[in-house]
Amino acid sequence: MLELESEGAHNLNLVSPSHVIFQIADAIEIARDRGLRIPIVYNSGGYDSVAALRRIAGLIEIYLPDLKYASSTLAKAFSKAPDYPRVARAAIGEMFAQVGGLRCDREGIARSGLLVRHLVLPGQLENSKRCLRFLAELSSEIPLSIMSQYTPREGADSSLGLERGVSAAEYEEITETALELGLTNAFVQELSSQGNYLPDFERKNPFGPKTGSEVKVEPTLG
Repeated sequence: MLELESEGAHNLNLVSPSHVIFQIADAIEIARDRGLRIPIVYNSGGYDSVAALRRIAGLIEIYLPDLKYASSTLAKAFSKAPDYPRVARAAIGEMFAQVGGLRCDREGIARSGLLVRHLVLPGQLENSKRCLRFLAELSSEIPLSIMSQYTPREGADSSLGLERGVSAAEYEEITETALELGLTNAFVQELSSQGNYLPDFERKNPFGPKTGSEVKVEPTLG
């Protein structure tokens, strides 16, 4: 951690760290005692234990969770986790209670707070709307990234509607819903993002995005 800070990192991004959260807490405490100052980002799928999150309260400056499903039926069908909506809502509520909304410095670099991601799925607009309603009820000030990047792969289950990407009309309906709910502190993607974030092992950086495709939603668009 200290080495990355010395090399100029803006933050330390812990990706899918839920299974080692207690070890991470110990490591952060040691690093802080040794002078670590840059923010720690907790980047997860939203399927987190409230009790575990309370263990890292005060140690994590930035939370970056997904809110995938508001429907337990959909969560079971797509992720084999019917309790996902209940768990994720409780987790995001705890994250927001700990750090509040996202705050950036004068250079636009995030320093603390919560940013929630939601991936719009083809044919599942009611799920997306329910996710947005939950966030709006929690706080319309929560920054939100509305992602269009779902990309079907060969063998995707057509019975679940996953054999195609999100259409322009579907995505527009969800961004309009966000504005109607007051979630104006939101970011959207171009539909060209579909396929853009899949690893390409012919490239030097297989996991890097191929193009920049995220823009901010302005309140006047709705």
